[in-house]
Amino acid sequence: MGWNEPPENKGKDPWGNRDKGDGPPDLDDIIKKMQKGIGGMFGNRPTKIGGNNSMFPFTVGIILLLVWLAFDATYLIDQQERGVVLRFGKHVDTLEPGLNFRFPRPVEVVLKVNVGQVRSITHKALMLTQDENIVDVEVAVQWRIGNAVEYLVNVYSPASTLRQVTESSVREVIGKSKLDFVLTEGRSEIAERIQSLIQETLGEYKTGIYISTAEMQPAKPPEEVKAAFDDAIKAREDEQRQVNEAEAYRNDILPKARGGAARLREESNGYKSRIISKAEGEASRFGQLLAEYQRAPEVTRERLYLDAIESVFRNTNKVLIDNDNGNSLMYLPIDKLIDKRQNNSSNNSTQNFNDTSTSSSVMDDTRQRLDQRLRGAR
Repeated sequence: MGWNEPPENKGKDPWGNRDKGDGPPDLDDIIKKMQKGIGGMFGNRPTKIGGNNSMFPFTVGIILLLVWLAFDATYLIDQQERGVVLRFGKHVDTLEPGLNFRFPRPVEVVLKVNVGQVRSITHKALMLTQDENIVDVEVAVQWRIGNAVEYLVNVYSPASTLRQVTESSVREVIGKSKLDFVLTEGRSEIAERIQSLIQETLGEYKTGIYISTAEMQPAKPPEEVKAAFDDAIKAREDEQRQVNEAEAYRNDILPKARGGAARLREESNGYKSRIISKAEGEASRFGQLLAEYQRAPEVTRERLYLDAIESVFRNTNKVLIDNDNGNSLMYLPIDKLIDKRQNNSSNNSTQNFNDTSTSSSVMDDTRQRLDQRLRGAR
């Protein structure tokens, strides 16, 4: 019902047609209704406001206290979290993932720490190397919380401590390394040394921080001297290229040289065996000739002479033989000479073979006559 109704509706209001003037609804009635509803929940009878045995404020306080205790004493810990329980500021327990119940505040306080999250920091600065050169170094460090209690209790600001330890470790490692080592092949080794030194220092402070990785970006010289450094790097690359070419040449020449040396050794061993065998054969032959000479000196001497003459004239096309009558007789292989003129295209090896055959036939006749004389002498 509106407030501007006609006078015949005077005394009526929207809250029950009570005739209590134009004022607002009675606050006592509202409080009584609320007290009646809450008292019914606990089996109590409603009482008047302002009475000596009123239980409404106490009941409301009890309800609020129970709700607060139930809410403040229950802790839900995620899988990657750990709950550090502090009782009046002292660590008493660590909560594992799941639903946990502890004493409410201010008796105990539970601080949740995410131990599974991987965090990272980056440090970049100009540093002095061992050989007094300046280099621009950038190092990225990834870390996580390994011990939640140490992380919260032992150090006031673990992240700030980690940053300072990282800067100190990087400067120490770079300060003990030479510039060439930092710029070229030493990047991975320097990163490992930095990670080890950071972890060792944080372990001494008991910060509860675990270093996952430490990666060093390619170091570079300051911008003011970058051109000179580029020239030096180019010269170093040329040097390495020439070294590689020399290594390839050596790898190609040495096997050939070793093979040639092995071949020469084998040939020398073969020559040695051949000469020794020939010398032994000559010595054996000389011993046999000595025995024959001792039995028939003249015949043996003539036999040796004929053998020598045969070896001298073996490759000639003329043979001179002294006969017993003192007349020199020259045997001319007329047929072979005619064949030689007709066959000018024949090779020298065939001609030598034919001439040798002719000479050999003459020598065979002479040898037969000598053998007959030798048998007669015996």
